[in-house]
Amino acid sequence: MRIINFLKITLLLVFVLLIAFFGYFFTGKSEPAENISWGINFSQDHSEKLGFSWQDVYFSLIDDLGAKKIRIAVNWDLVEIKENEYNFKDLDQQVQIADDKDIELILAIGMKTPRWPECHIPVWVQGFDENQRKERVLNLIKEIVLRYKDRDSIVGWQVENEPFFPFGQCPKNDKNLLKEEISLVKSLDDKERPVIISDTGELSLWIEPAMLGDIVGITMYKIVWSPELSSYLSFPYPSVFYWRKAQLIKKVFNKEVICVELQAEPWVPNLIYYSSLDEQEKSMNLTQFKKNIEFAKNTGLKEFYLWGAEWWYFMKEKNNKPEIWEEAKLLFN
Repeated sequence: MRIINFLKITLLLVFVLLIAFFGYFFTGKSEPAENISWGINFSQDHSEKLGFSWQDVYFSLIDDLGAKKIRIAVNWDLVEIKENEYNFKDLDQQVQIADDKDIELILAIGMKTPRWPECHIPVWVQGFDENQRKERVLNLIKEIVLRYKDRDSIVGWQVENEPFFPFGQCPKNDKNLLKEEISLVKSLDDKERPVIISDTGELSLWIEPAMLGDIVGITMYKIVWSPELSSYLSFPYPSVFYWRKAQLIKKVFNKEVICVELQAEPWVPNLIYYSSLDEQEKSMNLTQFKKNIEFAKNTGLKEFYLWGAEWWYFMKEKNNKPEIWEEAKLLFN
């Protein structure tokens, strides 16, 4: 009898906690932020795989689109093609352009940086053991921070990309390595720029990034392809879901939350380069773009970096579909 009563009480408590959880995160409204700051993501590799020179895309994003804040993915395999042989020519140019045009940059650095396969590990590293790879990652970060720490355009460092989310073709998460990377960046940058640690916006409470980083960067996706379901999945979270979590992070850790990836590009079964336009537009089109912007505004967050600006350029230049590009201009101008 005692066991039955214990189980009843336990089930009741679980039920009450679930009701409280859903009541807190899924009901009510957030106060839309005033003076939202909009930025974009930029990937040299993605631009080139879409069939363009990165320079054409990068200059257009700044001069035509009007972007003033850019998060650049610094892929390891692009800057250290051979061991101890660094090629910073392209990144130097990107940073110099930002300096000249008063653009604010966040450099995403480390082994795991934005875009598939997430971990952009050079071929020459693949035979290394865990300790050797760790040493090379730390050396990579040292080279990058020392090279760019005196540049005015750099306003923050993102160390690794969603390091706690098991996504992509990556080694097992190493929290101790992440701590070493963060400490290394802070020891090298005498301007004390903030370190951003990112996490999935939908599938995490953001606690670990808040414990380690100065700023929590989140993703915000609305329609994604689910391999498990073999269909598209629309995340059911209301805008207040993000606001409530951000408020908890602010109250408990005194850390700001920004969105470093706001979906503005298709999430398709295969990579975009191998997908038809019809398939691409199932998860991103002008209507969905507008919906995502309105949704973002209603979360109460103050800073967003849109994900997919290279694709807008691709749609405009190669497919005669400039609608999203023109709509995005309204945010930056």
